Amino acid sequence: MALFSIHRYGGEEEGAEAEAEERARVLLERLRQQAKARQLKKEQEEARPEGGEGDLPGGASPGGEPGERARKRKGESEEQAGAQGQKKVKKKQRSGSSLEEGAGAEEAADGSTPSKKKKENRRKSREKTEADSEEDISQQENRSNLNNKPSKRKKRDEETEGAETRKTDSSGRAEEDQSTKEELSLAASEKEANHPPSSLMVLGDYDRKPVQKVQPFLPQWLAQPKLVQKRIKDNLVPIRDVPGIHPRLLKKLQTNGIESFFPVQAEVIPAILQSASNGYLMGQGGYRPRDICVSAPTGSGKTLSFVIPIVQVLLHRVVCHVRALVVLPTKELAQQVSKVFNIYTDGTGLKVILITGQKSFAKEQEMLVQKKVTGYCSLADIIVATPGRLTDHINQTPGFSLTQLRFLIVDEADRMIDDMHQNCLNQIVKAAFQVENYTGSNVLFQRTKPGPLTAASSCCPQIPLQKLLFSATLTQDPEKLQQLDLFQPRLFTSVYSEKKTLGDGAETEDAEKYTLPEGLSQCYVPCDLNSKPLLLLHFMLMMKFTRVLCFTNSREASHRLFLLVQAFGGVTVAEFSSRLSPNERQRTIKEFEQGKIQLLISTDATARGIDIKGVNYVINYDAPQFIRTYIHRVGRTARAGEVGVAFSLVLRIQERRFLRMLKDAGIQDVKKHPVKGNSLKPLVQRYEEALSKLEKTVKIERAQKRA
Repeated sequence: MALFSIHRYGGEEEGAEAEAEERARVLLERLRQQAKARQLKKEQEEARPEGGEGDLPGGASPGGEPGERARKRKGESEEQAGAQGQKKVKKKQRSGSSLEEGAGAEEAADGSTPSKKKKENRRKSREKTEADSEEDISQQENRSNLNNKPSKRKKRDEETEGAETRKTDSSGRAEEDQSTKEELSLAASEKEANHPPSSLMVLGDYDRKPVQKVQPFLPQWLAQPKLVQKRIKDNLVPIRDVPGIHPRLLKKLQTNGIESFFPVQAEVIPAILQSASNGYLMGQGGYRPRDICVSAPTGSGKTLSFVIPIVQVLLHRVVCHVRALVVLPTKELAQQVSKVFNIYTDGTGLKVILITGQKSFAKEQEMLVQKKVTGYCSLADIIVATPGRLTDHINQTPGFSLTQLRFLIVDEADRMIDDMHQNCLNQIVKAAFQVENYTGSNVLFQRTKPGPLTAASSCCPQIPLQKLLFSATLTQDPEKLQQLDLFQPRLFTSVYSEKKTLGDGAETEDAEKYTLPEGLSQCYVPCDLNSKPLLLLHFMLMMKFTRVLCFTNSREASHRLFLLVQAFGGVTVAEFSSRLSPNERQRTIKEFEQGKIQLLISTDATARGIDIKGVNYVINYDAPQFIRTYIHRVGRTARAGEVGVAFSLVLRIQERRFLRMLKDAGIQDVKKHPVKGNSLKPLVQRYEEALSKLEKTVKIERAQKRA
């Protein structure tokens, strides 16, 4: 990494910087002098001549001094001791003579004979002098005896003295080093305290700095949504307790065995009915209904939450126009939603048309519009369509109009947002606000694009376009949601932290991003690539799994796994992918729901919203690469408050990434379910035979394709 420096000029900083540099230079010079002194002292000690006395090698004394120097010091000390003794004797003699003189003077004063007294005084002074001299001699003898100790004692004493001197030298050096360090640290601290900000700035650093977690700033409707209860069985609402539902629809619900609404249905149905309280038109003062977004787990009843209010709003329609449009990502899901609409529109006169490409384009055109003498008229009140086929009809079907569209429902909205490159939703909105040649009184109902609310814009009655978005994995990215051009949206969600709902004031850092069905149990099985087919057969044959929906990542993988299990035998198996025709797929799902098929191997075609009844187990044969794929796969079981189990076969090299993906999504309750290799051994021989059969089958299929 390249380092760049930026020099900053400033008149005030130069003076302070010069003083700091001068102090640092003086301190550095002092430290250099101390280092030179220590080095010189060390060299002098090493250069001293070797020699000694006693039994030490090389003649060196234990104290570290040469022998000649030690002897000289010894002689000098003896001479000094003798000179001091002679001086003491002379002083005592002088004091004695002075005493004698004083005594003679006293005697002369007393009148006594001085000769006798003098003799006595002289005799006393001599005795005293002799005693003192004897005492001095004994002291000198004692000193000489001390100097003439035995050689061993002398060596020991000299060794002790040498050790002490060495210790004092080393302690002195240590003190010097310590003082030097203290001076350096003191100078550094003083420099840091007094030194102004450096004029050099280094750009680029290798130090790891803690990354602050950025809290997203969300719009109010995303930050404060309407919370929906997660637990379905504990929060069922009787259908008669939900206000505003038409008696005819209540009777239909009871006929279909529905006595209670799920939490999502109990919240969303009244909200849509309230927004359509003015019928098709805008309210007084230019009131425009708010768009609605719903994020709830799979199997929580999202389909019925928009079917009931739309049918109720359109019950009293007079002229047939396309009032509601439901856009879904897959054909199977569109068929499922169309079936629900047909159940609740039966006997009402409302017409529901399915556009998925299963029929010819000309046949679908005949179902949508009819040409009369006065022009084209619509034959559909509610259209359920896939994006591609719908776009074709908008562009190519004459007389097909969406100008009277009141509800635009986007199911699996996150996938539709991700596929915005197809520009389907933009084309729908453009067709809804397309200007047509109105004549007569119809000009009053000409729709214009919503803009600022003025007196002129609110004087003419208009039909508003309300958008309803539903998904189990609805994104909360404002940038993506902005593409939908929502008007004052309301969000109903069951994605929230449990701690926040308990009211204890505690908050969690990692809030949940997605919600899974309440009765779902999740497990993952670490394995190798070669053992994955054996694990699937182990679950089916030895663990006795029934009604298993198995997911793979590709159509080819699904087909080969189907052929392998079929060759192994013992399991009623079928595949579900785009290899099959729509009729074959419908027949396969029906047989699976009836229990005739125990293992259904599928691609992600069935993962989005399709309600397959009676799925007990979901097995991710290939681990999903994205969290949304995982959510929709495992959501095929444990639907409508039932229980279910999801297994994921995860390669060991994928295990760490797989667990991190679940953790980032707020999914913590995934258990590890290892399978021992000994339990797979009974299947190995038949598995090898099935592999050889699979190889032959694949060769035959390739030959047929070439032919």
